[in-house]
Amino acid sequence: MTITNHALEAASLQLTYGDNTIFKSLHVQIPKGKITVFIGSNGCGKSTLLRSLARLMKPTSGAILLDGEEIAKLSTKEVARRMAILPQGPSAPEGLTVRQLVKQGRYPYQSWLQQWSAEDERHVVRALELTNLVDFADRAVDSLSGGQRQRAWIAMTLAQDTPTVLLDEPTTYLDLTHQIEVLDLLFDLNRNEERTIVMVLHDINLACRYAHHIVAIKEGTVFAEGSPEDIVNEELLLRVFDMKCQVSVDPLFGTPMCIPYGKGRVLLPQR
Repeated sequence: MTITNHALEAASLQLTYGDNTIFKSLHVQIPKGKITVFIGSNGCGKSTLLRSLARLMKPTSGAILLDGEEIAKLSTKEVARRMAILPQGPSAPEGLTVRQLVKQGRYPYQSWLQQWSAEDERHVVRALELTNLVDFADRAVDSLSGGQRQRAWIAMTLAQDTPTVLLDEPTTYLDLTHQIEVLDLLFDLNRNEERTIVMVLHDINLACRYAHHIVAIKEGTVFAEGSPEDIVNEELLLRVFDMKCQVSVDPLFGTPMCIPYGKGRVLLPQR
């Protein structure tokens, strides 16, 4: 494995859907051991880029590097041992239990010669513990709350035991409590286990709070990338989202906090 400071890298990447070019000569680097968040308006290509980094979409040209090696030249199982991806809105077969779902994360390590082992079981148990799902292990996935289901899918990716985890909008359709629950879990995994986390998020304030590195995408290009404190400002929000905002400092975390302009009820001064 090549020694590099980047878990993933896109070099001169071109991605197309039919005659529609999504990215042309894109360059982006994902720092190892950090949380990276992709932001951008709907349809800008955030999820497409994430899928291409996971080798779920073949580029027209250019290369994706995983730990410094061209991902196209690695076997499927080798990639699955280094990187896990959780797509947006995954669904499980009816009646599948949490334990059965999490066990699927161990498929890269199974073969005709190597069946289920004590090590596989250890990783499943640990994934359930990390996601606080031990008491729900025998419950059907479809019987859980939204936050619990999302934790179950994250547990499956953790059982895969990869240093890099990609998640496409992991907080979509979750209420605020469950959004924070999921993001706190990913934050702890990064901090305690130095896992590289790459996410697509829509909430700019949460992206700023949890990310070490933000990649802002606009019209098939990387408009800006860097720490939230360095790149998230009123100009970026106007140009990337076409939205006029006031950017201040989050009083709890010291990260950029975006307050959009728009119509709303005006509170009059109290007499």
